[in-house]
Amino acid sequence: MFCRCSSSCSTWLCLGSHDSFSYWVDEKSPVGPDQATVIKRLARISLVRKIMKKWSVTQNLTFKEQLEGGIRYFDLRVSSKPGEIGQEIYFIHGLFGIKVWDGLKEMNGFLEQHPKEVIFLDFNHFYAMEDSHHHFLINRIHSAFESKLCCVECVEYVTLLRMLNVFQTQNVKTLKRQALCSSHSQYWTKNAADGQVLIFYHHPLYQEYPFLWPGNKMPAPWANTTNVHKLLQFLETTLGERSRYGAFHVSQAILTPRVKTIARHLIRGLKNTLVHRNLPMILNWVKAQKPGVMGVNIITSDFVELVDFAATVIALNDLLLEEDESAT
Repeated sequence: MFCRCSSSCSTWLCLGSHDSFSYWVDEKSPVGPDQATVIKRLARISLVRKIMKKWSVTQNLTFKEQLEGGIRYFDLRVSSKPGEIGQEIYFIHGLFGIKVWDGLKEMNGFLEQHPKEVIFLDFNHFYAMEDSHHHFLINRIHSAFESKLCCVECVEYVTLLRMLNVFQTQNVKTLKRQALCSSHSQYWTKNAADGQVLIFYHHPLYQEYPFLWPGNKMPAPWANTTNVHKLLQFLETTLGERSRYGAFHVSQAILTPRVKTIARHLIRGLKNTLVHRNLPMILNWVKAQKPGVMGVNIITSDFVELVDFAATVIALNDLLLEEDESAT
């Protein structure tokens, strides 16, 4: 999916999925802790949970199918299941999804078969989780990917060539960070530039693990609108502000239903109400973009299979590759 070059990964265009795990949610389980109390009470009625499913599901493809289709950034929201014995963690979007462990194993299986591919996992929402749950989840992440995990360094220095162990010399900054993180040395990969997986973890505990990137290195401004024109204007505005962060950048090309939207279109669901009719206009906006320091970096969408985002991303990255080659 990516071209192999010496440009920073933060300048390349990558395709992502919104609520990447929501291809399956359990309408028979209790409503998740991410929902308001009134919704939890209403959801005791099975019909309400069926309707919730229509608005909670934002993807049709499994993790493996998304990876095969070119998705490399995954938007992940997780939760414990209140009342359940143990510390198992699940994906969550209104309703509980699959176990996080099962999803991680599925992704790792793809990476085993495609050792030159790189993925970004963005754990950005946590519900009903104490520190013990976080440590359990982080240990799961390490168990799933082990040496494939990329340790933290400055975003500007992260290139696809370096992540894939093209350079064999140990980075001085890596050695310094290794000394600081000696208490978790068992999690340390041999070079911050090795590996295939970058984990962004939006919780203070990221500081205790050298393979967890701080969430502020993956800003993902949210338009929170049902209007596609307002969405595209928001995407343009936030791209213009990107340089102040010195980080990766997610353009969330998604429309968000309001309560009245759901009330008016209960049975139709998210895909038939907001996504189908607006995706072509969003795709046209993507085609007009250009990757680079001030350009698009990661674009997320609902129901990624509905239009050919992957071909568009490859074509745009070809432009950057030409610039990279001409510069050398």
